[in-house]
Amino acid sequence: MGPSKVIPYYFKATEKIDNEEVTIATLVTYNRFAVLGRLASHYKGPVSVALHVNDDDQKQKILTDLHKLYADNEDLRRYVDLHLVVDKFDRQFNMWRNVAKFFARTDYIMMLDVDFYLCTDFRKSLKKQPELMNLLRSGKGAIVVPAFEYVDEHDGIDWDEFPKNKQDLLVDVETEKLDMFHRGWKRGHGSTNYGKWYKQEQPYKVTDYNYSYEPYVIFKKEGTPWCDERFVGYGANKAACLFEIFLAGIDYWVLPNDFLIHQTHYYPEDTRAKERTYNKKLYDYYREETCLRYARMMIAADEWDTSKSANLKKECGRIRGFNDVIEKVAIEHSEL
Repeated sequence: MGPSKVIPYYFKATEKIDNEEVTIATLVTYNRFAVLGRLASHYKGPVSVALHVNDDDQKQKILTDLHKLYADNEDLRRYVDLHLVVDKFDRQFNMWRNVAKFFARTDYIMMLDVDFYLCTDFRKSLKKQPELMNLLRSGKGAIVVPAFEYVDEHDGIDWDEFPKNKQDLLVDVETEKLDMFHRGWKRGHGSTNYGKWYKQEQPYKVTDYNYSYEPYVIFKKEGTPWCDERFVGYGANKAACLFEIFLAGIDYWVLPNDFLIHQTHYYPEDTRAKERTYNKKLYDYYREETCLRYARMMIAADEWDTSKSANLKKECGRIRGFNDVIEKVAIEHSEL
């Protein structure tokens, strides 16, 4: 799309953080400044955020307000590394996600949209789950924190009223006040299996993955795939990130007692609909390309007949012609 000016650590957090902390990697624009400040004060842990600023006559006002935001909030100064992305291109979400991930300073990140409120302390929960921590350390697992939203959007405005534990959440679910995030698009979060989660007390593996799955996950920073930056605008961008993570041999595991709730805000629906149509077409091509790329990489690395390829074989085997092509590639490799 053209050059972007990236200024890493425009603000650099002063707090010393343990390497095994989880950095929230997120992105923000001018209209979400208040939510960023709320996140910093509530999480009180490392945050790496990419801030996009349009290179126009509003830039200086935004930067002035940004400096005031930091001056007024000690938690921003202590915990939040902020990286500026300055250009004329809106909604390069995956590029912004990559910036936030690249400059994160801990071993693990959580890819999170800034509008979600952290209702529980998932870091404390992880420390009580040595098996999940071992999966994170090995790079073989990504941890899902289930996401919810209010059926009536007005109920999602006051975060102080959100439930703070699973028992209270289930009360709101049973009265149909709360439901899974984007319940009208079940492919997006349905693989978390909310019916199972409501009853579950132990972490469990996602077994019904689909390529539209886009949960909020904690995973190892080093050695994990980057988000494909061809996706610009709404639709499929985060699903593409999660798809490549899955193909790389990383399984999704769900925390049983932690959750997020979406804080209501306005979406530009007309823009979203147009961009989704374009990105849906792109995603179809991307999936085929990524399946072939990872299959060739695993064959070349003699990993094709290992457990690492299980996710790829299952998911990519559904694409017409894939198995025939890869069988030929495998035969050619064995003859070298």
